[in-house]
Amino acid sequence: MTISSSIAPHLPYLRRFARAVSGSQSSGDAYALATLEAIVADKAALRHDLEPRVALYHVFLRVWGSVRFGPEEGGESDLALQPAQAAGLQRLEALTPRSRVAFVLSAIEGFTNEQIALALGCPVKEADSLLQKAAIEISRQIATDVLIVEDEPIIAMDIEALVESLGHRVTEVARTHGEALAAVARQRPGLILADVQLADGSSGISAVHDILGSFRVPVIFITAYPERLLTGERPEPTFLISKPFRHEMVKAVISQALFFDQKAFAPTDAARSGA
Repeated sequence: MTISSSIAPHLPYLRRFARAVSGSQSSGDAYALATLEAIVADKAALRHDLEPRVALYHVFLRVWGSVRFGPEEGGESDLALQPAQAAGLQRLEALTPRSRVAFVLSAIEGFTNEQIALALGCPVKEADSLLQKAAIEISRQIATDVLIVEDEPIIAMDIEALVESLGHRVTEVARTHGEALAAVARQRPGLILADVQLADGSSGISAVHDILGSFRVPVIFITAYPERLLTGERPEPTFLISKPFRHEMVKAVISQALFFDQKAFAPTDAARSGA
């Protein structure tokens, strides 16, 4: 198997991980590209004694630890940092980077503690310690009001329970584009969790686009087809949850979104069709 064929299936998820740890699509994609360039320049950088995905993330983390890309290094959608966005990056620097990386690898990427240790190049005991430290740090997130845009009642109830278990308050659960707009008109949330496909056939992406036209709010998208929104070819979500989701993933992504406190992206007309 060639190097390209072994890592190609993992590239969409590397982008997701890169965006989560860097806080934006542009800088995350810049790190992902730098990772591929490092592998092209030195094929030995991709360790053959590791699983392809773990080996790929191992190279990424070496790049991430040695190069600094700001949002300006990527696409136009992230060129200008607003004050709240800059504050989010300052909060990132205030936390322990390795503990946050370990948490994201575990909760979002589904790595075992052993795989986290291999990706980070540290002993398993250190990976365990990093995860425990991250749990403490992330639990200090400030509580906020949350709008859920989800047309499946059982999934909506599950998400609502998870959100409330983190100390946040669910203001409303909207099932359609219209209900979502009406909900934010009644009360502006501090976070939105939105399904991509809604009950009336409308798009959650379109609803979020309209909401972001009025005010800025961090957004997490939920979809059964994440690969359709992780191509790197257009403005895409910074924060994304795959269906079926794991509770740990939802908790981690909520913390990431609130941590950076920035809108996921400004959808284009082409992206409004959903996935």
